[in-house]
Amino acid sequence: MPHDPDHRPDGDLDAVLDAVAPRLRALRTRRGLTLAELSEQTGISVSTLSRLESGGRRPTLDLLIRIAGVYRASLDDLVGAPQIADPRVAPRPFYRGGRAIIPLTRSNPDVNAFKMVLPGHPPDAPVGQRAHEGYDWIYVLSGRVRLALGDEEIVLEPGEAAEFDTRTPHGTASASLEPAEIINLLSAQGERVHLRERAGD
Repeated sequence: MPHDPDHRPDGDLDAVLDAVAPRLRALRTRRGLTLAELSEQTGISVSTLSRLESGGRRPTLDLLIRIAGVYRASLDDLVGAPQIADPRVAPRPFYRGGRAIIPLTRSNPDVNAFKMVLPGHPPDAPVGQRAHEGYDWIYVLSGRVRLALGDEEIVLEPGEAAEFDTRTPHGTASASLEPAEIINLLSAQGERVHLRERAGD
């Protein structure tokens, strides 16, 4: 019988699918999401998500695509497939709160990098602030950026960077009516607060 190079024994496929459940649970935990929050963002019922994470239900392509979309991960990340040799990231821009956001890293349990375009902001208007666990790091590429930290505020020029504990209320905005560009490193908690909870902004 001729050898079929594309043939995968059923046992190999079962092993791959069995490994999906703990990966799904680990990804959700790292993102700091509850099953209810993931259900709201994917449209998949809590019971189905729970069964997927416990191995009680085999994942379908439709379910994996919806979950991968929330995590901004590839299907290979969800099933644990070996990474391709090409290390380049294919950015997929999205928008939150008027900001253009371009992911610069693949899904990472510890920190993710983004390029952000901050829209013009009236100089006399306040900068919205939030506080949460984690840390934040920003680097200004172009324009000028207002960084509000509690009762304090500084203006960052191109080439300047700032790092701070995000338990302090904080926020960023362009320092003028012109856009500004920054590189932003966010911990998993910071990403969830700043990028996901703003989906309805």
